Amino acid sequence: MAKILLQHNRPECIGCSSCAALAPDFWIMSEDNKADIKDSKLLPNGWEEKEVDEKDLQINKDAAESCPVNVIHIIDKDGKKII
Repeated sequence: MAKILLQHNRPECIGCSSCAALAPDFWIMSEDNKADIKDSKLLPNGWEEKEVDEKDLQINKDAAESCPVNVIHIIDKDGKKII
């Protein structure tokens, strides 16, 4: 199954929790009141990323579109930015 890449600009997250409310299988609120991608890789710049199945695109796209500060990004298997 094809994969997509979720990316989260965690340093810019304002902790509104819309992503965790819409996609609780993928997003969780942390103790510092910012969102985290569950089981993600934390990068040196503070961003998070995780590969997920393409079947999970729509729920994560909904989460990304609900973010008021646009810190959630989705990249397809070819490296093209979806959102």
